[in-house]
Amino acid sequence: MARLLQDPSKFHPSEWAAANMIQRVSTESQKSRSECMIAESWRLVDEIEKTTQKTQSDVNKKIEQRREEIKFWKQELDNKLEQIVHETEVLLTFKNRLERALESCKEPLVVAQKCLMYRQRRVGIDLVHDEVEQELMKEAEVLQGIIALLGHTLEQTNEQIRQNRSAKYNLEMDLKDKFTALTIDDYCARLTNDTPDMMYADNAVKIEGNFVSPKDWVDFSNINVEKADKQRNNSLALRALIDGILSQTANDMRKHCEMVNVAFRNRVKEVKDAKHKLETLLAMVMDETASQEKNIAALKKAIADKEGPAKVAQSRLEARSHRPNVELCYDRVQCSLMSEVQEITKNIQRQVEMMKEENLLKDALAQAETELKGLSRRQLSLEEEIKVKENTLYIDEVLCMQMRESVYINNF
Repeated sequence: MARLLQDPSKFHPSEWAAANMIQRVSTESQKSRSECMIAESWRLVDEIEKTTQKTQSDVNKKIEQRREEIKFWKQELDNKLEQIVHETEVLLTFKNRLERALESCKEPLVVAQKCLMYRQRRVGIDLVHDEVEQELMKEAEVLQGIIALLGHTLEQTNEQIRQNRSAKYNLEMDLKDKFTALTIDDYCARLTNDTPDMMYADNAVKIEGNFVSPKDWVDFSNINVEKADKQRNNSLALRALIDGILSQTANDMRKHCEMVNVAFRNRVKEVKDAKHKLETLLAMVMDETASQEKNIAALKKAIADKEGPAKVAQSRLEARSHRPNVELCYDRVQCSLMSEVQEITKNIQRQVEMMKEENLLKDALAQAETELKGLSRRQLSLEEEIKVKENTLYIDEVLCMQMRESVYINNF
């Protein structure tokens, strides 16, 4: 019990004082270190804050600069897109003009070819390679050349429209990307340290394999702009070419059309003059035929009138040469017989004269009939030739010229 009540071991006051000193020194050392740590922490926090603010401010400026760059290129692309769209629309109207011009060339070509075909129906001497045919062949050749030229130009126009649309597509895709990028950067520009509901993004700091350099980014849009400019300039040049071609072709078509029409009018006038002369000759032949027919009738009547006296004279001579026996002699009235002989001789002579006159009339009749046959042949020939001219006039004046009146060449 006494052992239990003994005091435990006690420290010496010096030990107590040393222990307190140690505690105080340790505490003060710890406090000093802590204060240094706090000061360093505040310095570091302040430094990090300033650096973060500076970096964030720099990033904000760069985002704003980037937004301005995107806006600049977006505006450039918008302008080029508007220009190429407008140019394509205008070029489409020129394409329509080309198509209408190409369609308008078909009718004049068909008309020229039909005229050439119709004129093959001319007959006889009128089937001639005249000025009208030469001009028609030139017109057909010119029209075929114009159709080929317009067709080739239309192909060029379609290709240029395709190129314009390709440039337009590239601009639209670039603009679409620019709009998305600007939307994202606008969102980034609006973000602040106090923006709610922000979260950490895993793997945010990485470089994808499809990242491009700023130079490549500028070059990409610049190439699209340059391509759009190039195609727009090509389109402008093509429109000027089309305008010149359409103007020139319309003038050429009108010129050759008028040349053919003039040739037709001249030829119709020539044929009408020839027909009129033939009709005049036919009237002369018909008048002469009528006169010759009257002449033949008169000759036949004259021959008929001479037949009676000739027959009487021949019958008397024949009868007196058959007087029988003694009756074939000189009778008592010698002088009367002599007078009768003289009268017979005279009558015989007159009969001979009458016979000669009859033969002359027959020769005249034969000649007149020969001439009448010649006049008839000439009449038939003239009538056939007049029909040839009428056929030619029908082809040129009715079929061809009336058909050509429907051809009207407008400015394309």
